[in-house]
Amino acid sequence: MQFNSIEFLIFLPAVFLLYWLLPHRFRWPLLLAASLVFYMSLNPVYVPLLLGTTLVSYFAALLLERCKTGSQKRLTVAVALVITLGVLFLFKYFNFTFGAISDLIGLFTERPRALTLSLVLPVGISFYTFQTIGYIIDVYRGDAPAEKHFGVYAVFVSFFPQLLAGPIARSKSLIPQLKQEKKFDEKTAGYGLKQMCWGFFKKLVIADRIAMFITNVFSGPENFTGFSLLLAAALFTVQIYCDFSGYSDIAIGTAKLMGIELMTNFRSPYFACSLRDFWGRWHISLSTWFRDYVYIPLGGNRKGKFRQLLNILITFLLSGLWHGADWSFLVWGGGHGIGRVFEELVFPKKRQIKSRVLKAVRGILVFLFCAFMWIFFAAGSVKDSFYIIGHMFDGISSPVRYVTAGLEGLGFDLRNIVIIGVSLAILTVFDAFSLKNDVIEYISGRKMALRWIVYVLFAVFLILCIPAARGTEFIYFKF
Repeated sequence: MQFNSIEFLIFLPAVFLLYWLLPHRFRWPLLLAASLVFYMSLNPVYVPLLLGTTLVSYFAALLLERCKTGSQKRLTVAVALVITLGVLFLFKYFNFTFGAISDLIGLFTERPRALTLSLVLPVGISFYTFQTIGYIIDVYRGDAPAEKHFGVYAVFVSFFPQLLAGPIARSKSLIPQLKQEKKFDEKTAGYGLKQMCWGFFKKLVIADRIAMFITNVFSGPENFTGFSLLLAAALFTVQIYCDFSGYSDIAIGTAKLMGIELMTNFRSPYFACSLRDFWGRWHISLSTWFRDYVYIPLGGNRKGKFRQLLNILITFLLSGLWHGADWSFLVWGGGHGIGRVFEELVFPKKRQIKSRVLKAVRGILVFLFCAFMWIFFAAGSVKDSFYIIGHMFDGISSPVRYVTAGLEGLGFDLRNIVIIGVSLAILTVFDAFSLKNDVIEYISGRKMALRWIVYVLFAVFLILCIPAARGTEFIYFKF
């Protein structure tokens, strides 16, 4: 069951009604049952993994509070991390690691056959693994108490709105909300419903429509050349943002329907004027996770400039590896790491830029850099990435033919160009306004006639512009 499915359209209203009809003491069992049903609908085989990770982290946290010495605590954390990360390694990194070892040996002698496992990556495993690791470390540091109620803790790990692709929740934020007795608030639920609609717009109207034209490019780039490759790379920059931030909006909005607040995961990232700013706006729950549990423990900026730059690079390499067991993700993460190191050397944080023109120029450069690096993220391999980069300007000496041939190569027609163009204009205005205002709150505060005109026009555009083809899976499900 995915957010963009008929099943979810039936599932969510049923959970919503039961949640508010039941007394408070029965709500956590409902959310736990609903979350397990939601996960089992995708593949019931991997439910034991989710429950196993939950049990390990639950008992590890309880044991941490009983440990009397620092060495006992460190041993407990080490064992818990070895188990949880070991499962993640087995399913996600085993084949990549032994393939890399085999390739390395092949540089000096005959390449041995790589040891591989035929395992399907469980959906959401990277997200709930990191969520439980964060919880264990918070308890170890004394930043959060160990949760005694297993049922509530199980809901924290498996809460269905954010189980598959985040936002990655922190225990000190989500668990107290699960315990708090809530009364239905029409304003909060209304806001959540509107946020979900905005998320569906980004996913269904923009991301899925773009996917219709560019998916084949990245699965077989050698079949394309020139402007087709350049346009596909540019459109993927939009697709990945609308697909993932759309998921986050739907997840956050769904949680709001039950009176639960999840952290904001995106804040107009393509308006950033530095890579530091970009990563403070993109996938915020993951970037702050790496900051708190990798970058700062490595020493952050406390051990000199060289160590700070090294810590930045290591953090981004690990972030790339988190996204996927492939060299292209390491290149993507490493590229962003090198970009951040360059910024730290050339544009120190303390040096503020007041000129709007310079900010705009830097913003354009940051956007172009991110768009370039997304090529490695989207392509199936580093080889494919370099093919796209090397051939995207073929034929540019004849600009008109270059553009028309590229559009024809992707199969664009006037209708789709107009729909994508209008949708991107709406998205740009929304994100620009969001820099200083809450757009949903702002529209909700207008006079009834005006806001309902906006709602009706938006709903009509949303319904008319959803592609006829079945919705594609969210991109971040594969991570």
